[in-house]
Amino acid sequence: MKLEAIIKPIKEDLDNFDRYFKQQLQSKVPLLNMVLRYVASRSGKKMRPALIFLTAQLFGELNQRAIVGASMIELLHTATLVHDDVVDEAQERRGFLSINAIWKNKVAVLLGDYLLSRGLLVSVENGEYNFLKVTSNAVNMMSEGELQSMEASRRMNYSMEMYFDIIRNKTAVLLRSCCEIGAISQNQPQEVIEDMGLFGELLGIAFQIKDDIFDYTNNNTLLGKPVGNDIKEKKITLPLIFALENSTPSEVENILKKMKSSKSAKKEVQNIIEFVKSKNGIVKAEEKAKEFIDEAIELLNKYPDSNAKNSLINFSLYVIEREK
Repeated sequence: MKLEAIIKPIKEDLDNFDRYFKQQLQSKVPLLNMVLRYVASRSGKKMRPALIFLTAQLFGELNQRAIVGASMIELLHTATLVHDDVVDEAQERRGFLSINAIWKNKVAVLLGDYLLSRGLLVSVENGEYNFLKVTSNAVNMMSEGELQSMEASRRMNYSMEMYFDIIRNKTAVLLRSCCEIGAISQNQPQEVIEDMGLFGELLGIAFQIKDDIFDYTNNNTLLGKPVGNDIKEKKITLPLIFALENSTPSEVENILKKMKSSKSAKKEVQNIIEFVKSKNGIVKAEEKAKEFIDEAIELLNKYPDSNAKNSLINFSLYVIEREK
């Protein structure tokens, strides 16, 4: 099922969110205003606001608090993408020139800082201090996860436990925050907030596994990176971890030697991709992602049937069935 069909029931809510979000992207500084307009014009799939709204609707009619929370998350998410492009020296982001490619690193870093502070101010201006706690924790964990990932790549350290620890911090925590904010916006008790947070975390882990699988299977530049990019950056992700677990010591040594090479030739990258496929690394990673989604859907079964619940189930399945 396509995302567009899943979020169709909340299209009007997302339009309201769009208007509110664009109000947050305004400044009296001409240069900043120009860059913010460019950011607003590159609006993505709105997955995170949609997740907040669908979670909130599990417990009642959508309210303004959910729109405020969605704006906070989207500002935070956009800030991290801008900073990531600077760190990665990326020239494009999903088919568009990156901020740093147009306005250089200084402007990009300052814009990221502005978006982050704007997100925090939105919570303060609306008295949403519980939202502030959730998003501040997310920023802290995402920063730790990114540094963990860089250190693991530098040292070529890998293990299943380390991999999941990194993606739980880098990616899953943001989707966890979305679902927590959805529940908080409906004044749900802590037990329910934690349930929804775990649901979002499971979705986030499966989402990242799927992205890591794409690195071995999909050369669609709309994903923001060409096939084999993780290999070139010496990132040992789940498909490769499964493949290495199913290999002899000499095979492991050979693959890690290729990964450590300062100049990963195109042929070597392709060899590693074929190695992962031959060792069923992709199949096992897909199975693992499905396990997380099954667990997430099982959590939802604790709650009464509703259109929102059905949409969240379809959203969960979309995470592992999407093609980009």
